[in-house]
Order: sequence, then C-alpha cells, then structure tokens
Amino acid sequence: MMPLTMAKPGETAIIRKITGKDEVRQHLAELGFVTDAAVTVVSEIAGNLILQVKDSRVALDRTMANRILI
Repeated sequence: MMPLTMAKPGETAIIRKITGKDEVRQHLAELGFVTDAAVTVVSEIAGNLILQVKDSRVALDRTMANRILI
C-alpha cells in the first residue's frame, strides 16, 4: 500500500484503506472515498490533487490525500 499522493496523473487505483480520525474518515466517505472504490488522479498542482471518484471531481490537499492508501 502507498499513499494516494504517490499516484501519477491519469492513473486509476483502488482505495485499500483510509487512515486518520473518525471525523476525517467520515468526511472522506461523504465525498465518495471509501474502501474498494476506484479513484483516478486527474491532475496535480503544487502537491494538491484533483481526483475523479465515482461521478464527481474532488480537490484534496496533500495532507488529506496522504490519508488515502491505495
């Protein structure tokens, strides 16, 4: 497993685990980041990621993206 920030733009990965406090995991789950979901890195700007998850695009900063393990 590695953090989502290690994925390259255009790469699709399956979420294996989400770390952090319960509130953080709940917030990410509400955005669609759940275990076994596919996530695609659309682009990376200054360490921040634009992600395609389910049918929506979400921007996450580096610290939040590091909590998502693929």
